[in-house]
Amino acid sequence: MAVSFYSIVVDTHDLPSLARFWCQVLDWQLLFEAEDEIVIGADKSACPGITFVPVPEGKTVKNRLHIDLAPDDLDTEVERIIGLGARRADIGQQPDVSWVVLEDPEGNEFCVLTPKNSLID
Repeated sequence: MAVSFYSIVVDTHDLPSLARFWCQVLDWQLLFEAEDEIVIGADKSACPGITFVPVPEGKTVKNRLHIDLAPDDLDTEVERIIGLGARRADIGQQPDVSWVVLEDPEGNEFCVLTPKNSLID
């Protein structure tokens, strides 16, 4: 393969705080930390990871790209993640959808899905 998915980059105001939040959500570890970049992942050789970089401006519109999480139990995981600092988000989803939209502490939307066995179920 000529290319692989290496990392997703998240703009943030508080790198350490948001990195810690996502480490707790994903049970990942902090792999690299500098003033202008923090990298987290399951392991230093397990791609993809998430890289946090500083930006001066705040988030103003809905994300064009977001993370989907596939838990063993949707309701239990939503409550756990809310306990870590996330909050529910309304992006216009219908009430009967099979996922829950949350925002991380800096307002980045992500979804917690029903349990999945593959990328197409």
